[in-house]
Amino acid sequence: MTPESAMMIGKQALEITFMISAPLLLSALATGLMVSIFQAATQINEMTLSFIPKLLIMFLVIVVAGPWMINVMTDYMQRLFSSIPWLAVG
Repeated sequence: MTPESAMMIGKQALEITFMISAPLLLSALATGLMVSIFQAATQINEMTLSFIPKLLIMFLVIVVAGPWMINVMTDYMQRLFSSIPWLAVG
């Protein structure tokens, strides 16, 4: 395995990780922002108020985007495992 191929595998792994985690992180960010705006407007300063909405939204995102996430991960793993013989030769 050459250093270039190792860097390519690492780069692809990071890209897949960012791509898979983006829907969850962005939905949590948007939910937290909406709850913060609601708290500022109503002057409710409860620290635990944002936990339940974030939890519910992230669960819904996993239900909706979960099959896509699994497909992306399995495609990457299949490509990685199928390239093992060519990586060992180089």
